[in-house]
Amino acid sequence: MEKMGAIMQRPGEDVVPKDEVPRWLKYAGRLCGTVGSGIAIFFGIWNCISLLWGNMSCLIGGMWQMVAGFIVIVIEAPCCCMFIDFVQTLSEWVDKKPYYYRAAFYVLIALPAVILCPGLNSIFGSGFIFVTGILYGMMALGRKGSRDDVAVMASPTGIVTQGGGVDHSSTLMEDPDVWRPT
Repeated sequence: MEKMGAIMQRPGEDVVPKDEVPRWLKYAGRLCGTVGSGIAIFFGIWNCISLLWGNMSCLIGGMWQMVAGFIVIVIEAPCCCMFIDFVQTLSEWVDKKPYYYRAAFYVLIALPAVILCPGLNSIFGSGFIFVTGILYGMMALGRKGSRDDVAVMASPTGIVTQGGGVDHSSTLMEDPDVWRPT
């Protein structure tokens, strides 16, 4: 498993992660972005062929989908485009930004192709880019809190007993404003 992690590691990436995002979620976002952008480019070409049937909006939507797929593959898998000189610097610049930037960007660039040409080709192609944005949004949210943190947030008094449970004896009996209708 460590060998797979070493293969998936990017050049210049720290061995110790700086955030608390699970490793599987990082790899899922990267894999979904890489594979999804290839699928988006393929279906974008397929949408451009619809010009033969006189559908101009699908031509524009297909071109948008191909450009969006290319941008995502440049950011997620710069090794696929290493013949372009600025790709590595762009990818490293995007990696330094917070996850919610990437999430919002991927969700926003996935929508116009589906709006311009509503069909299965656009939904599948841009859908993978959209799902990649959702995965990066989940990374931006981070890990969920511990049981004790959730118990403190849920208790109206903020008092948590030793076993992790919330002390509910003071809510209804000692504070009549809790149950009195307003």
